[in-house]
Amino acid sequence: MSVRVRTVILEVVSLTTRVCADNQPRPQGAVDGRFFTLPLTIVAAAFLAGCGSSGPDSSPRDATSDPAYSRAAEQLAALNREAETDFANGKSDDAAALIEKGKPLETKLLSVSHPTLAAVEALSDRDQLYGKMLFSNRHYGWARLMFQKNLARWKYWQPHTADTERRFKEAQVAIDDCDRHIEQ
Repeated sequence: MSVRVRTVILEVVSLTTRVCADNQPRPQGAVDGRFFTLPLTIVAAAFLAGCGSSGPDSSPRDATSDPAYSRAAEQLAALNREAETDFANGKSDDAAALIEKGKPLETKLLSVSHPTLAAVEALSDRDQLYGKMLFSNRHYGWARLMFQKNLARWKYWQPHTADTERRFKEAQVAIDDCDRHIEQ
């Protein structure tokens, strides 16, 4: 029973007890309130017990199986490819705008407890590109943070594959590059 239901039951019991305990003489033919105390309390408890919440859903829905989730991963991957091309062609501002455009997709992909591999790869590619952009602008500490996210992401990813190992090593090399520039 919820706290609210218990509180209402206690109020009903208190009210009916006051009706019974007043010990005032009753007019002839009046009904004594004591006879209603227990039945009224039981009826109130039964009625209010049905007012509680039904509880959590027994089968939580897996958001990764939703087609919109897969589309978000594909859209982020496409934005990443476009931003990578722009960055490689010296259009850093355009690449930065595409990275900003991908933030809502990133939020959607990270909103689940166990993202899909495609989603994690898209997020990883985005962080890797953003880290490269920061590195090229000599923001080594911030770039290191981006690469460190990737390092942690691939260090604990299960199952380990050749691609996850490659991504892990790529992040480690990028972190080492940042550390060399930070020390200078």
